[in-house]
Amino acid sequence: MKILVICSKKFYSKIEEVKQELEKRGNEIFLPNCYDDPMAEQKAWDLGIEEHQKFKAKMYKQSEDTISNMDAVLVLNLDKEKDGQVFKNYIGGATFLEMYDAFRLDKKIFLYNDIPVGMLYDEIEGFGPIVINGDLNLIK
Repeated sequence: MKILVICSKKFYSKIEEVKQELEKRGNEIFLPNCYDDPMAEQKAWDLGIEEHQKFKAKMYKQSEDTISNMDAVLVLNLDKEKDGQVFKNYIGGATFLEMYDAFRLDKKIFLYNDIPVGMLYDEIEGFGPIVINGDLNLIK
């Protein structure tokens, strides 16, 4: 299966372990747009709002193009800590949009952990994700 891993850049350090495990099972794994350059968005911000907007638009289109060639996406929705607050099973805005693209393109959506409680719960539930609770054996 061709699988795109999607997540907050805060979780990039967790991707390699998941990637290796899924590849052992014969899957072909693709990585997030800026995996090789996690500071790419900050660099765009540093050039000003117009450059940042161009960057984001390019990333959204690139994600859609990539997802169209996948069988599935795996959302690494881990706990994110920011400013002393913990966001359980965090899914950020860009990841949510990638999930929406996967839904629209009729791709399987695997969630590493449960759907996060919050204002987008119903929308995420509506995508019909397969929650694996960290069990990569459930990706089929």
